[in-house]
Amino acid sequence: MRQNATVATTTDVSAREAEVLELVGEHLSNAEIAARLFISVRTVESHVSSLLRKLEMPDRRALAQRASGLARADRPHPAPALPAPLTSFVGRVRERAELTEMIKSHRQVTAVGPGGVGKTRLALAVAADAAGDFADGVWFVDLTSVTAPDMIATAVADALGLGELPGRGMDESVVAALTDRHTLLVLDNCEQVRDGVALFLERLLAGCPRLTVLATSRARLVVPFERVYAVPPLSLASGGESDAVMLFMERAAAVGWPLDPPLFDHVASICERLDGMALAIELAAARYPTFGLDGLTAALSHPLRMLTGGSRADDRHRSVRAVLDWSHDLLEPADRALLRRVSVFVAPFTARAAAEVAGVEEILVADGLARLAEQSLLVVTVSPGGTRYRALETIRQYGAERLAEAGELAEVRSRHRRWCLERAAGLAVVGADWRAGFDAVADDLRAALAWAAQEPEQRADAYRLARHLAELTFTRNLVGESQQRYEQAAAFAEDPGSAASALRDAAAVAGCRMRGDDMHHLQRAAAEAARRAGDAAGAACDLATIATNACRFASKFVRKLPPEETAALIAQARELAGEDPAARATVALAEAAQALNDAVGSVRGRPGGSAPEMIARAQRAVELAHRTGDPLAESAAFDVLAGTQSWAGDTFAAAATARFRVTLLSSAPNTPAATHELVEALGEAVESSLGTGDLPGARRWARRLADHPLLAEVGHRAMSWPLVADALAGDADRMLTGGVRFLDAWRRAGSPTSSALGPAVAAMVMIHGLRDDHDAQGEWEAVLARFGTPPEQAYGYGAVFDAMLLLHRGQASEALERTAPEPGDVWKWVTWIWLHWYVALRAEAARLPGRPDARDRLADARAATAGNPVAGAIVERAEALLDDDQERLLATAHAFDAVGCRYQSARTLVLAGGEHAARGAAALADLGLAPMAPLQRPS
Repeated sequence: MRQNATVATTTDVSAREAEVLELVGEHLSNAEIAARLFISVRTVESHVSSLLRKLEMPDRRALAQRASGLARADRPHPAPALPAPLTSFVGRVRERAELTEMIKSHRQVTAVGPGGVGKTRLALAVAADAAGDFADGVWFVDLTSVTAPDMIATAVADALGLGELPGRGMDESVVAALTDRHTLLVLDNCEQVRDGVALFLERLLAGCPRLTVLATSRARLVVPFERVYAVPPLSLASGGESDAVMLFMERAAAVGWPLDPPLFDHVASICERLDGMALAIELAAARYPTFGLDGLTAALSHPLRMLTGGSRADDRHRSVRAVLDWSHDLLEPADRALLRRVSVFVAPFTARAAAEVAGVEEILVADGLARLAEQSLLVVTVSPGGTRYRALETIRQYGAERLAEAGELAEVRSRHRRWCLERAAGLAVVGADWRAGFDAVADDLRAALAWAAQEPEQRADAYRLARHLAELTFTRNLVGESQQRYEQAAAFAEDPGSAASALRDAAAVAGCRMRGDDMHHLQRAAAEAARRAGDAAGAACDLATIATNACRFASKFVRKLPPEETAALIAQARELAGEDPAARATVALAEAAQALNDAVGSVRGRPGGSAPEMIARAQRAVELAHRTGDPLAESAAFDVLAGTQSWAGDTFAAAATARFRVTLLSSAPNTPAATHELVEALGEAVESSLGTGDLPGARRWARRLADHPLLAEVGHRAMSWPLVADALAGDADRMLTGGVRFLDAWRRAGSPTSSALGPAVAAMVMIHGLRDDHDAQGEWEAVLARFGTPPEQAYGYGAVFDAMLLLHRGQASEALERTAPEPGDVWKWVTWIWLHWYVALRAEAARLPGRPDARDRLADARAATAGNPVAGAIVERAEALLDDDQERLLATAHAFDAVGCRYQSARTLVLAGGEHAARGAAALADLGLAPMAPLQRPS
């Protein structure tokens, strides 16, 4: 168990809960805890809720403070996330101390030195030493396999277990995740993407004031905060004081050949010939059992060292290259060939993979890899998944040079590319170990794509690799990279039809990322490609889809599409569609969406007679989409139909349409377009269920939405509707947990003020008000103020949550004033979800002694909420109270229990008075809510 034993012995906290508690104290989000412990987000939420109850903590903030206190008493800081070295770290006491002091004083330090000098090992040792100074941990990122600047942020996110935030690029997501973290980030091997690292670090350090970066590179990065530490060769002092000698002796002993002290001077002369370069010394020590010291001395006297200078290496690299040349020349020809051929792998590889790429039988390859590992030319890692081999970056680059010199570069890269294509195709079916399988080959897929992209004759393979990577990274939830790879595939496509297909997928990924403007531009590019391909119908579909998306997903756009531009797109699409069934269906859908958008945007009252026409138009779009046999086209049409039904006031028909839409998509493949549709459909199902009083259904859909992989790292979006559903049910415990996740993720995402998030924030204001937690309520009110006061806040969810809180506090007059506008005047802002709730609460507030219109209001409310089990029960309760009918009143408590509305059930018992009131008060306390206040009589 990771947490100290104090918690488990003083309470009934389980071992798993103690692990969760420790990570809460590290200020991780629920999604981050789930990823760290390999459990679901829902399970984390359950554990947090249990901890709040067991430890009697009011909220997650207090829980985190408690956890931090316990952690400080037991283990001051999280264990550093650093790779475990395979060999011990030798010497460098002075350098270690100097570099440790530098990262304490400066926010960005670059350890600079030639390949093989030992930069990485020194950086790892320093990071481990400094781990205790960084409250939020130390993280290591190896950039060896990163060859493109735009993949730097992805590599960092992978190492930190972060996901991309919708509406933001991966670099922005990393900045958001680290913005308030006191963390040391180690970036290793920056030289091949130095310019990209410099730009990334400028943004990262500017946005993360408590972050420190330790980078290793062969050259300085030239960023504003940078302080450079030149890593020297190992010290060459005589005798046992020499770090170089100590390293040689330690490595020689490790292979079973310890040296006696009298030999130190001989070893020192060898190390001096190697200029104190750590890698060269390790390679020489590996040869000691075969050559002995005299043999090593003779070998290093060979003129090869001078012959390898000149154009092939600068002065800093001559000794390393000399030893590599020497080690290489001592190999058997077959092992030389194997070393240079496996240099194309940028990630650890298996013997089978090496055999396929090297073009050698696997049994021979296995022996050869073992011999290369014995000579310290490969690093071996043994795990339950099998044995893998990896060349250090310096050796890999050396092998690649030898590959080119041998004239084998094109042939071996071609075999590597075929191997990558086969691996990518094999990953098309997602299984239990899929993620690990993808992660093991992802860097090689990227490298193969980069190489293929440089060769015009490999355009077809580049297209296939980009397409595979686009699909795989989408499944891996690397949605930013997925969009980029689809765009790459379009650029490599040999025909405009294939380019159009890739661009449509890229547009769908952009929709999943909440980037409406990208979606718009990519769909336009797809239309142009379709036109070049002579596909008029496809172009018509693209143009009509642009118009439809502008209506359906308006909240995702920065630049709103003007109505005249939408109309022009529809006109162009209509002209190109001809008699093609799919194109006609898409145009019909765009027309229906535009009609709905015009109605919603109208400042006039209820559309009245135009509603049947609008519904007929939407139904026609559904019919045409159904004929195409495309479930995604049909889902989009049903979306517009549901919106039209809601606008027409038919809430129950809209709910049925929304539920059917989810069913329709349940068997759809995991493509970007299908995922985009499903996430939107689940949100619509939640909304419609809330609007009809189906709280169990709403909570079920909300949980399914929150658990969707696309939202796993986007806590504010994932928790938005669950918070609303839980608030209306009165489940305070679940809301406390979900609210912390929402707020944490919202802040990390840059505090977006999307209108879709407003209801969740208002729900949290209400629930803390019901708990009489004025501090928390004020914190959430400050968040809500940032969203402004759109009509939905004034008349929809804002009025509903405010009225619930005011009625709980006995302030019926204030609740009546809050819902003063007639439903007929505000209906278009409160329809869909909020109309029935608004009407019912307004009727309950009107149940004041002396109000002559109370019965009229109740009658109108009864008619308006007919069929809604929750809103109808609220109206029934108000009428029972007005009639002083105890039996009818208590019957409503059972009605609330039947639909999972525990808060309203408890409230009913309190209102019933007598012995029932005590049970109601106890039920409210069980929910974590404050007692109800008596009704304030009007003066």
